[in-house]
Amino acid sequence: MKQYLEKQKNKNMSRKFSLQKNRNIGIMAHIDAGKTTTTERILYYTGKVYKIGEVDHGTATMDWMVQEQERGITITSASTACFWQDCYINIIDTPGHVDFTVEVERSLRVLDGTIIVLCSVGGVEAQSETVWRQAKHYNVPCLAYINKMDRTGADFFSIVKQMREKLGAKTIILQIPLGSEETFKGVIDLITMQTVVFTGQDNSELKREAIPENFLETAKKYRAKMIEEIAEYDPEIMDKFINNHELEITDLKMAVRKGTVQYHYVPVFCGSSLRNIGVQLLLDGICDYLPCPLDVPPVQGINPLTEQKVQRITSDDEYFSALAFKIMSDTYVGKLTFFRVYSGILKSGEYVYNANKRIKQKIGKIVKMHANKQEVVSEIFAGDIAAAVGLKDTVTGDTICDFNNPIVLENICFPEPVISLAIESATKAEQDKLSYALNKIQDEDPSFKASYNQETGQTIISGMGELHLEVIVDRLLREFKVEARVGTPQVAYKETITKSVSVRGKYIQQTGGRGQYGDVVLEISKGERGTGIIFKNKIKSGAIPKEYIKCVKEGVEAAAQTGILGGYSLIDIQVKLVDGAFHPVDSSDLAFRMAGSIAFSDGLRKAHPVLLEPIMNLEVLVPMQYLGDVLGDLGSRRTKIENISERSDIKVIKAFAPLAEMFGYANIIRNLTQGRGTYTIEPSYYDEVPKRIQDSIIGSTY
Repeated sequence: MKQYLEKQKNKNMSRKFSLQKNRNIGIMAHIDAGKTTTTERILYYTGKVYKIGEVDHGTATMDWMVQEQERGITITSASTACFWQDCYINIIDTPGHVDFTVEVERSLRVLDGTIIVLCSVGGVEAQSETVWRQAKHYNVPCLAYINKMDRTGADFFSIVKQMREKLGAKTIILQIPLGSEETFKGVIDLITMQTVVFTGQDNSELKREAIPENFLETAKKYRAKMIEEIAEYDPEIMDKFINNHELEITDLKMAVRKGTVQYHYVPVFCGSSLRNIGVQLLLDGICDYLPCPLDVPPVQGINPLTEQKVQRITSDDEYFSALAFKIMSDTYVGKLTFFRVYSGILKSGEYVYNANKRIKQKIGKIVKMHANKQEVVSEIFAGDIAAAVGLKDTVTGDTICDFNNPIVLENICFPEPVISLAIESATKAEQDKLSYALNKIQDEDPSFKASYNQETGQTIISGMGELHLEVIVDRLLREFKVEARVGTPQVAYKETITKSVSVRGKYIQQTGGRGQYGDVVLEISKGERGTGIIFKNKIKSGAIPKEYIKCVKEGVEAAAQTGILGGYSLIDIQVKLVDGAFHPVDSSDLAFRMAGSIAFSDGLRKAHPVLLEPIMNLEVLVPMQYLGDVLGDLGSRRTKIENISERSDIKVIKAFAPLAEMFGYANIIRNLTQGRGTYTIEPSYYDEVPKRIQDSIIGSTY
């Protein structure tokens, strides 16, 4: 251990910045809130780019894919790094469209802080709620940036209220806007009690001034509220506040930082990124209030050799550990594996241990990424984010670490696909190219699945939505040069049961020599929604030896891949192994695997199986004059309207809709509203298909 630490200290001499000055942040938002535009300004003001790119012109630095530039949306999370003040900031720009929410999920898993960007008119929208839940799941401290304050209908305080009501966020307002809509020209900083006006040809110059008389009372009111909220979690500020002592700016900033890092509240900023107002102050907020790697608790994991819990402290002097969170195929270097280093130092050319696969791999080279551009570095330190060449067998969620001191970090969970397409190569010669391309895309995108249907002889691709599959098909044609034919979208149905049963499964074969003998009794019942297949061992008194229990489970899980109604996989079923028998000579792993499969399949037939369909969380934004037409159309689509609210002069319809009824809805809503209506849709849950529709689906399957 002493020699190892000495070696690490020698390595440590080349670190260029301290961990206290490191920020690993993500930028997340609903689509069109201005997330990528904000990132573009951050890169410009930090000197990372010399010219501001625009999303609408297809020139945004972080939207480097052709598909992103053409559609004007972010599809894949892009990483870069920059300096501001004396801080080194790793930034991941994430997609805002719900079809690509998996990119947000895996980014938040490895980040220390995040910025949620909200539109000053649209406010808290559907995907805003989704990304907020994801950030909360991973305990990632957050800043809020209310963007587009120059737009007609901008309402800063209404959006803050929405954050409290819809997100359950405890907000703390650090800035209020100086004007709004066409009069918006800067912000009032409640920490310093000054206005910050943005001037110059492109609003890049900051001028600090006294607060105008007509804004002074409002500023005093919100500063008092801010101090009350800070004091609630900081005894020193509370003491000074009660005793009317002067509050120093540095004391307030330190208190806000502590409260943000400890998830007590969310500091709120505002601006207009398109007009270059407020971004520099947001950068100050990143440095002042978001956590560094040392503020985050030590990462927890399991030693794969001992199955004991272990942890790694964020330090260059610790054993090396990192989590692979993204795979990208590069035309020139092949597979790039993005990873976050939690502890230790990694040098190019060194060997690492993949603790999930239990294999050693050599690091070819290490690169720092700027969108799709690479900067080769010789080493990477604790708390940093980089990509590596050479990790051929490493996939998203794998842990790479020191060979002699392994650790498996918590993996990343991804949602199941809800929509499928049949795809086939134009010629037999193209089949190999298609298989190669699909494997590459599966490596990159864990929410995308490709499989081969033996009965129909078709390749089936599955994803999170129509746009998701549309982009993948576009990549197959352009990037991988595959000539392929694509079928119509198909819903990813599931099957479950409605009745509890007890069933016995036997697998007995006699062949003259050693035979096969497995005998199991299963109790099969309906499980909780969203639980998948839950297997529980309730065997008592050794009716089946322990070594065969896992084989029974494997048999059940294999049988659950194909239902008896339409061949769809099964979910939400609880299986208990309650009894059975074994033969001291003839019993084997195979026999109990087959017995488990037979019992489960027999039980399904007796348990009244039903078909389930994905139900989507739907939000439709529509002008008042078209509300009746839109509601009438939704009613014909088996939609359940939850509520209708108002946002500025727009009606907001929230509903649950079967995915099967929503194909092509983008064109429908445009036609019904003369192009003024928009909608977002995301998977919510699976529900039973009505009997008449179930019969037609099963009939068309066979």
